[in-house]
Amino acid sequence: MMQTKDETARKTPFELAVERIKDGADSEHEAKKLYAQLTEEESLDLLDGDTPFWPGMLSFIKDGYNYRPYVHGQNDRLGIPGIRFIDGPRGCVRGEGTAFPVSMARGATWDVALEERVGVAIGEEVREEGGNFYGGVCINLPRHPAWGRAQETYSDQPIILGRMGAALAKGVQHNAMACMKHFACNSMENARFSVDVSVDEATFNEVYLPHFKYVAQHGIYAVMSSYNSINGEWGGQNRYNLIQVLRDEWNFKGLTVSDFIWGLRDPIASITHGLDIEEPFSQQRHEKVQQALREGRLSWGDIRRSGVRILENQLRFYAQRWSDEPKNTLASDPHTQLAREVEDRAVVLLKNDQVEGETVLPLLPQKTRKIAVFGRLADIANTGDHGSSDVHAPYVVTVLQGLQDAYGKEKIDYLSGGSDEDVAACAAGADAAVVVVGYTAADEGEFVDGSIADRDDLLALYPEPHDENEEKIRDEVLKAMGSGASVVGTGTTGGDRRDLHLHKDDVNLIAQVSRYNPRTVVVVVSAGAVLMEDWVDQIPCLLLGWYSGMEGGHGIADIITGKANPSGHLPYPIPASEDDLPDLNIDATEITYDRYYGQRLIQHKGSKALFPLGYGLSYTTWQVARITSRSADTVAGTGCVEVEVENTGDRDGWCVVQIYGSQTEGDRADERELLGFSTVQVPAHAGKTILVDTDYTALGRWNAHTRKVDAPHGLIRLEASLYWGDPDSANAEVTL
Repeated sequence: MMQTKDETARKTPFELAVERIKDGADSEHEAKKLYAQLTEEESLDLLDGDTPFWPGMLSFIKDGYNYRPYVHGQNDRLGIPGIRFIDGPRGCVRGEGTAFPVSMARGATWDVALEERVGVAIGEEVREEGGNFYGGVCINLPRHPAWGRAQETYSDQPIILGRMGAALAKGVQHNAMACMKHFACNSMENARFSVDVSVDEATFNEVYLPHFKYVAQHGIYAVMSSYNSINGEWGGQNRYNLIQVLRDEWNFKGLTVSDFIWGLRDPIASITHGLDIEEPFSQQRHEKVQQALREGRLSWGDIRRSGVRILENQLRFYAQRWSDEPKNTLASDPHTQLAREVEDRAVVLLKNDQVEGETVLPLLPQKTRKIAVFGRLADIANTGDHGSSDVHAPYVVTVLQGLQDAYGKEKIDYLSGGSDEDVAACAAGADAAVVVVGYTAADEGEFVDGSIADRDDLLALYPEPHDENEEKIRDEVLKAMGSGASVVGTGTTGGDRRDLHLHKDDVNLIAQVSRYNPRTVVVVVSAGAVLMEDWVDQIPCLLLGWYSGMEGGHGIADIITGKANPSGHLPYPIPASEDDLPDLNIDATEITYDRYYGQRLIQHKGSKALFPLGYGLSYTTWQVARITSRSADTVAGTGCVEVEVENTGDRDGWCVVQIYGSQTEGDRADERELLGFSTVQVPAHAGKTILVDTDYTALGRWNAHTRKVDAPHGLIRLEASLYWGDPDSANAEVTL
């Protein structure tokens, strides 16, 4: 229907530009036209947050993180909505959103289609809460499992990080621009404001950047820089990362934004070195940019370059986003059902030994008289840390509640812990015992504690109060921070784990319960790898349950009862001991990142993982019968293989097919790398043939002349497996 002149006249310049783009106009051209209508002051307002710094900080302390969207560059005169930021990786943090299992749990599904569905749900909730920019695509590589924010990312494998991150972004971007973070080498939490990560260019491009490149080239709208410095330059003003890599080599057209408050140290260098927006408040740039322009240390051309890019991305997004406004989506039935489905798929069954001739799990409700449940974590809401990824779900189903709902309360006895006599009385008479152990936000998570108030280098980034009221606010903020409270107002400080073992009380509880009940099931709540060598041989059955989201108790019960067939696979290895982990001082100010970590380090040292990368059991049995190379592009380093999978058991299930490759010659000969993966649902006693995309650059080498990772040349051994080093893999060879 044609619009009338009056209808057109009522539209803002931004809305008219969006309509022209929908009709085929060039978005960059429209952005330049819109930018030309800005005053100088308005053009500067695009480059940082709209909220004054000290009131914004007070809201952190009093209201909590992301109490409302953080708005950057809103312009009512021209109708520019601005960048309206809402976090986070496990769901919409604004309002009472759906708390999904954490990203690492979703990584254990190895299912990009499922992750895209999660992205659609999160995007709907973000948009309904007034956001148009989602800051939750975390794809940092956890070089060491002690990293406190391992729960926010998917795996220690670049190919999983890239494909899952791209899937989440694709789903979200029907309703909100997605932002990947933290660029780059951000995998130390306690030292993130201080540490300089040294990494040689080859390792950087072969190991720590491929996943960012993949997501960048699959249409994500934005990149958030990291707090840490990389090779001597802070992430928020790192020219190599933000210009040479992102713009010149990857041809990235999206936005670059800082991490919050302490994300850049020099506001002028941040602009000239490629950072578009300082988040989330009016802070350093507001105080210093105008003087730099007057003194000639900054040009209006620098300002315009970022300003046009900020407008162009908004225009392009609004021209393509879904037309329907989401309504009543937060923690809606479809979204909470999806959260439960994700947990069903994420739980990893690591042990399921036979006791008296049958496996411990599943515990069929109709055949179960009594289950004894133990552990303080069985009866608390425990969806992850309380930092920027925290979701304020309207309810959380605990493991205890999930088991009570599944079996009936009369069949469940619960004891958080106690004397040996109490444990014996509860455990000995039950058909099986379930022990829930692991971590909470007190043990690991995003680290922002009161020590920031004692850091002169960080306090120097705060602007001086502009009036008496701001002075009072400043004093209140600094007093609260100095008391040890989290800056995001949660009361917990998080951080990296200093010990990868379970707490002693948990280990003692496992020993107690397993002594009195031979059918003991241990459920571990965590994100990164937990060292288990001190107790794993004592028990017949082990589940990795993760921080499992608001429906997590139901999801774990689905696995224990057999309602769901476990299909989760480890997105990283669990080492047999800490000797097989890379060196880490979590308080370091300098550290070197090399290529040896995780499964690659375990192989390099000639060790054997307790549970290798990709491992996971099922209630059915699988056979990967055949692998055939269908195509291989020696220039691009990509290919496709055909794999035949057979479900040889009695249960329908999901199979996670993993493609590994290794070179037969050279200094990295026999170094097995993950090249591709796919999930497929197969009925009992049936087979399916699937195609799996492969990325041979995982075996490649950085070429400093072409500025790319070259694909390997020569003979490549291929393995279609159920986990790293699977002796029953199907094998083939391809020559590149």
